[in-house]
Amino acid sequence: MTTTRGPLAGVKVVELAAIGPAPFAAMLLADMGAQVIRLQRPGDDSVGAGAWNHLHRGRPSVTCDLTTPRGRELVLRLAETADILVEGFRPGVLERLGLGPEEVLEHNPALVYGRATGYGQDGPLSDVPGHDINYLAVAGALGAIRRHGERPLAPLSLVGDFGGGGMLLAFGVLCGLVEARTSGLGQVVDAAMIDGTALLTTVFHALRNAGDWADEPGTNVLDSGAHFYEVYDTADGHVAVGALEPRFYAELLRLLELDPAEFPQWERSRWTELKHRFAQIFRSRPTEHWATLFEHEQACVTAVYGLGDAPGHPHNRARGTFVEIDGALQPAPAPRFSRTPPPVPAPAAEPGSDDEAALAAWGLSAADIATLTRPHEGT
Repeated sequence: MTTTRGPLAGVKVVELAAIGPAPFAAMLLADMGAQVIRLQRPGDDSVGAGAWNHLHRGRPSVTCDLTTPRGRELVLRLAETADILVEGFRPGVLERLGLGPEEVLEHNPALVYGRATGYGQDGPLSDVPGHDINYLAVAGALGAIRRHGERPLAPLSLVGDFGGGGMLLAFGVLCGLVEARTSGLGQVVDAAMIDGTALLTTVFHALRNAGDWADEPGTNVLDSGAHFYEVYDTADGHVAVGALEPRFYAELLRLLELDPAEFPQWERSRWTELKHRFAQIFRSRPTEHWATLFEHEQACVTAVYGLGDAPGHPHNRARGTFVEIDGALQPAPAPRFSRTPPPVPAPAAEPGSDDEAALAAWGLSAADIATLTRPHEGT
């Protein structure tokens, strides 16, 4: 049988509104069917707070002022029946508000308390502010992402905020949940972006330790050093060449009608020369020519598509890689499940727009909702 509730149906998550990795983790959980409730401070005008932000899809937004007794009580009441809590505040902030792990776990010992930070909950830099680019820099990833002779290039916020941060936070709290269902005890998950970013570089440390990766950026196989693993200009755009394995490289040369004897793959001393020759070839024709020639062949060559172009690619359309939600095209939930696929997520809510309905769905009475969400709480 197939159900569209999603594999995390029945899992309850409290999200304390933040930016970056925490809302991405909450989105991943909500995408998979978890019942997530987002608690957002009154008048929240922080970066990314509005309903335009697709990271907030699939869950309601409830007003909650964590600095007030009623706001604190609301968090604790929700946490009592939750499986997971996720937060993205700097270390010590929630402890000062009386909402740190010790206080919350006292109300629900089985709760998994997930924390997303840049430098982690401890260490010399734990209380220092930063952003994705800083965590990549300290973890060693940023310094390795550059062409020879050029400065490092920040890879959007994909590696720190979302890959090493939010995705590992979601993974961590689900690991904690599996364990808690055996032991009956929750725990704190410290998901630091610097740790996650470092983890994502594991294979490059392996290559370096094996003597197959040079510390000089832009001289290695996967960092633009090789002519067969590079982005090239076309007459009107770009192509990505990833012909790493010999059989794919041979097919690349065949389709380009090049003599393999003149284009040795692993003769490193000639990589720079061969890259220039490839550059001249790819620049001679428009992108559509190369896409037509290569994209259905065994050569690992594709056109480079922008954010606006990718949803229209035939492969993405066929798989439904992008989905329209309330008129806005955005990436669809992933990965996919054969028996418990999740439904299309609900659109992101405006901050504080779902107080009564969301809290009622969580099980709070009308009287409790009126008390805990009353404006101008005072003390």
